[in-house]
Amino acid sequence: MQLQQTILEEKNPDEKLIQLILELKKQLNAVILVHNYQRPEMYKIADFIGDSLGLSEEAAKTDADIILFCGVKFMAETAKILSPKKTVLLPSLDAGCALADMATLEQLKKVKEKHPDAAVVSYVNANADIKAESDVCCTSMNAVKIVNSLPNKEIIFLPDKNLGRYVASKTDKKIILWDGYCFVHDKLNAEMLDDLKKDMPGAKIIAHPECKTDILQEADHISGTGGMAKFANSSNAKDFIVVTECGMTEKLKEDVPDKNFYSFCNICPYMKYTTLPLVVSSLTQKQHEITLPEETIKKARKALDKMLEYS
Repeated sequence: MQLQQTILEEKNPDEKLIQLILELKKQLNAVILVHNYQRPEMYKIADFIGDSLGLSEEAAKTDADIILFCGVKFMAETAKILSPKKTVLLPSLDAGCALADMATLEQLKKVKEKHPDAAVVSYVNANADIKAESDVCCTSMNAVKIVNSLPNKEIIFLPDKNLGRYVASKTDKKIILWDGYCFVHDKLNAEMLDDLKKDMPGAKIIAHPECKTDILQEADHISGTGGMAKFANSSNAKDFIVVTECGMTEKLKEDVPDKNFYSFCNICPYMKYTTLPLVVSSLTQKQHEITLPEETIKKARKALDKMLEYS
């Protein structure tokens, strides 16, 4: 603990903190998952970097005893659902998700009563109790395929209404939208995008499907964070406007260094709560362990497994 305190008191502790975390990983047989939207220095401690579901799937494959998730709470919950026997840690309990919290179990049960024949499709950006009450989960990349694979003619889609509208535009099924949204994506509009396009008239637009319809209509490519680098690599364009949390541009610059990425200054504060000192504290003290009721894990796992089956 004395070494930890000394490092924290230094003016530029990042590099030494990173080395300390790498040593702690070895000692504790831990794996560290880092979401694309995290601070750039967090990439240096990662075993895996990616979107939320991809990270949890990677964690389930490892023989680590501890999973430390540098992301937000619903992501760590998903890791626990897929790896129930492992210890899952979240460095900061402040790292919640406003979108996930817009759906409550009580509300969902009421909507299900009104639409008894509808299938419940929950975005992975939902809390564990919502996943457990769902027929199947989905990601932003496979949501359309999941919905079209279901036999039901009605779909309760939650919690993101913008993603739900995008899905509705790609299916003949009746989509019952939830009044939820990611405030980072929802605040952006076509007028803001047009202003940015004036400075880069040749740039291709990559948009996250959590954006509003007017943004998506202008996009050259629509995908979750996991598909953005693939599109940039395959495109002949040199410049890209990325319409999502602006931290994604840092990751894209690492993945596709020969191209240029621009974004709005739209930050998710929850994604930035995780810091190197908090990671050290979480590992050394087994701080902020994610626990879930066994029944919730069992039911939520069925919804996630069904998604993987349909995918």
